[in-house]
Parts: sequence; structure tokens; C-alpha cells
Amino acid sequence: MTDTQLVVGAAIVEGGRLLAAQRSGPPALRGGWEFPGGKVDPGEDERAALVRECAEELGVQVVLGRQVGGDWPLPSASPSASSNASPGGYVMHVWLASVVAGVPRPLEHLALRWLEPHELYDVPWLAADLPVVAAIEKLLPE
Repeated sequence: MTDTQLVVGAAIVEGGRLLAAQRSGPPALRGGWEFPGGKVDPGEDERAALVRECAEELGVQVVLGRQVGGDWPLPSASPSASSNASPGGYVMHVWLASVVAGVPRPLEHLALRWLEPHELYDVPWLAADLPVVAAIEKLLPE
């Protein structure tokens, strides 16, 4: 992926509920909801990056399960990636994840919310995350 910046996201599921995180910035996206995660640093394994991001953003240790879908395209001005990313655009990889140590806290977000399957669309998800929510919805128990 030489022209594309990779961003990783965690679909943290516990007791059939999905964890959503409310963005604190940038201003254009403040208040929108997303999957915790962030950019993969050069030379960093994407799964290791996601584990690191969950520790930094939520204060938890996670174990990753299977990947959800493949490449999820993001807008070229993705707020999850730094400004020094390549100009070729952004793609997100998302994994199912479980918390194995700690309790999620909004260290870099405005708020966190556990969503029951019937509440998945009760928050205003960022547009790029909506197709991922739809894919995860099919994996959750009813």
C-alpha cells in the first residue's frame, strides 16, 4: 500500500454490545461516532497498531478476533490519520476485538457508549464507519 495510508479500527464487542467512541476533533468531525483506532505507523504491524491504539485511546488491553470485511475506504482528509500521510487516500481495516484487561475510558474521545444490537444506529456514526456498522450488525446476536 504505497499510495494509501492504512488506518485500523476496533469493533469491540462485549455481551453482544458494540463499543462506539465519540470524536473530540477535528472540529468538522467533533461529536461524530466511530470505531476506536487510528493510523498505522511506518513499519508497524497493523494488528499491533490497533492494540496500541486501544491502549492509548481507551486504556484497555484487547485481543483481536477476525477481520471485518476488507478495505473500507475513508475520505482522503481522514481525521484518523496524520497530515504526513501519503496523498493516495486512506483505507481502514477493522477487527472484532474483546477487552481482556481494563475498563474502556474516553481518554481521547468525548464519550464512549455500549450499543445493544437494536441501538446500533442511535448515534450519528461518521459516514465512513456506517458500512462497517452494517457488516458488524450481521455478526451480533439478535
